[in-house]
Amino acid sequence: MTRYLVIERFREGPAPIYARVAERGRLIPPGLVFVESWVDESLDRCFQLMETDDAGLFDEWTEAWEDLVEFEIVRVLSSAEAAERASRE
Repeated sequence: MTRYLVIERFREGPAPIYARVAERGRLIPPGLVFVESWVDESLDRCFQLMETDDAGLFDEWTEAWEDLVEFEIVRVLSSAEAAERASRE
């Protein structure tokens, strides 16, 4: 599966996010896999590692949250994958 770093910037702070998660869950469609997340100390941003073979699933997921979150989605490689790719260039 391809890995993605999702950077979420909370539009109105973290409280509305946590309230929606408690009420409705993460709203992640099947095929988009949540791996782990971290929140910065100021509680302004969340960094999530996610995996999928269908990047189009991000559209469905982010649509459910766009009123509360601004998203940046970055395809990422592991360090080992990056080293392998760099050695071929």
